[in-house]
Amino acid sequence: MTVTYSSQVANARLGSFSRLLLCWRGSIYKLLYGEFLIFLLSYYTIRFIYRMALTEDQQVMFEKLSLYCDSYIQLIPISFVLGFYVTLVVTRWWNQYENLPWPDRLMNLVSGFVEGGDEQGRLLRRTLMRYANLGSVLILRSVSAAVYKRFPSCQHLVKAGFMTPAEHKHLEKLSLPHNTFWVPWVWFANLSTKAWTRGRIRDPVLLQSLLTEMNTLRTQCGQLYAYDWISVPLVYTQVVTVAVYSFFLACLIGRQFLNPAKAYPGHELDLVVPVFTFLQFFFYAGWLKVAEQLINPFGEDDDDFETNWIVDRSLQVSLLAVDEMYRDLPPLERDMYWNDPEPQPPYTAASAQSRRPSFFGSTFNISLHKEEMEFQPNQEEEEEEGAHSGIIGRFLGLQSRDHHLPRTSLKTKLLLPRKEVLLHEGQPDNLGGARKSCRDQEDSKAWKMKGEDAFKFAGLYGRSGYHSAPQTPLSSTPMVFPPAPSSPHRVAGVDSTIKDQSLQPGTPGTKKSFELLPECPGASVEHLELCHIKRKTVEFNLTDMSEAPESHLREPRPQPTSNVHTILQDHDPYWALENRSVLYPSHGHRTPPGCAPPLTPATLLP
Repeated sequence: MTVTYSSQVANARLGSFSRLLLCWRGSIYKLLYGEFLIFLLSYYTIRFIYRMALTEDQQVMFEKLSLYCDSYIQLIPISFVLGFYVTLVVTRWWNQYENLPWPDRLMNLVSGFVEGGDEQGRLLRRTLMRYANLGSVLILRSVSAAVYKRFPSCQHLVKAGFMTPAEHKHLEKLSLPHNTFWVPWVWFANLSTKAWTRGRIRDPVLLQSLLTEMNTLRTQCGQLYAYDWISVPLVYTQVVTVAVYSFFLACLIGRQFLNPAKAYPGHELDLVVPVFTFLQFFFYAGWLKVAEQLINPFGEDDDDFETNWIVDRSLQVSLLAVDEMYRDLPPLERDMYWNDPEPQPPYTAASAQSRRPSFFGSTFNISLHKEEMEFQPNQEEEEEEGAHSGIIGRFLGLQSRDHHLPRTSLKTKLLLPRKEVLLHEGQPDNLGGARKSCRDQEDSKAWKMKGEDAFKFAGLYGRSGYHSAPQTPLSSTPMVFPPAPSSPHRVAGVDSTIKDQSLQPGTPGTKKSFELLPECPGASVEHLELCHIKRKTVEFNLTDMSEAPESHLREPRPQPTSNVHTILQDHDPYWALENRSVLYPSHGHRTPPGCAPPLTPATLLP
């Protein structure tokens, strides 16, 4: 029943679609001629009454009514409502076609997986495919009027060969108040499992593939059942129908040609045939008829699905594939292109014009001169490389000799050893060197202040020396620091040692803290400012500090305090954690002559 015209529009030429307007079967004329005749008759009846039957006052009243209908008729959103509805119906129509149960894939699996050339193997294969066809027929007769008229009862299915009398009795025993289209699929699954247990199907993977394909067909049957059960909401169909018919009812009055002598706006002409009104009815009413025909494609319209043909075709090809074609293979022979690496199938005279060479790409047609295909030296790249060599050198650490200030950030300066930092800051690495000028000293102090600020605001775990500190267990008791003295002593030299050290007790308690203060009488204040030494704060967990002799403790000499030590001791309680190691002579630390050896924790105990 489906109208096919694909061959008539295979080639786009003049009048391809125009010739389709002459077709009658499945055409818009066949669907719409009844409604169009009713509209045409109603229009001319109203026109005749307006011109011939109404009095002068009644004509004035009708003309006012016509102008009113014509002005407000455009408020009906017929294009939007009708277009969306037709789109929904066409999508639903194609989805129903995609869910038609075609048994081709299933019959290939049954023919290949269910083995046995004997009577039992043949019976298994034919029964499996008959169950698949029976399930398809049961769902099609539930949704298609044409199939139901062909098989109105299960007895007709028995007489048609889709079901045996024993199977019909078994189906009637179920006596379920639901549709039984799913029962043959259960029989199919059980019989497939039985064939596997009997060795007719070799591997459980093959059985799984067979059941998966069976479930696909079962799902398609369930989708058809759902489409037949759940229709487009009735209210939407009613809204579209009311919108279309109310629009054209208003057109019967609003599109009438009024008397030109009265000079109504837009009514200067008095035509007999309202051409554009009829075309508008043809388009909108035809659009509604398209949706009416496609909303249920399982009827008996010209463009409905050929369900009875599908039933016949499925049964014939499925039984042929699993029975007569089982292991019926043609002999293996060499093809005519056996030794030809590039086979060239021949063309007929009618198809010779369609022979085309292989397509390599759109750029393969570009032609270039010989001089245009020669490579050129990269002069611009060399110039750019020379121009940016200074920048690249800075990133790689290759700085020029005339660059005085180091390009190091505050964080990288803290990670460097103290000796390198002082060298970058302009500090002398030799005590016997010449003194810096006042300007150099001011620059050095500026760099020092930057380093102090960076160390002050840096986190504990990001400072240099934290991870290299001795693994001394940290106590949960907060540390107590002694008050800062007036000034620290600095010994000249980067790797300078402590000439004389004394321990200054901190806050008394179970946990004592001492500071190692340098005490070198021979060192000048000027040299002390140039040397680098960290003020050491040593923490001892001594249970009884009262037993320590007073002879081991000596008051430190008051010294001026620098900004660095004041900031670190006042604002950073973890300064002692970073530098809690004590200088030992045995660890390679040299004591300058004239200075006392460093004190160890052992010397503090009695």
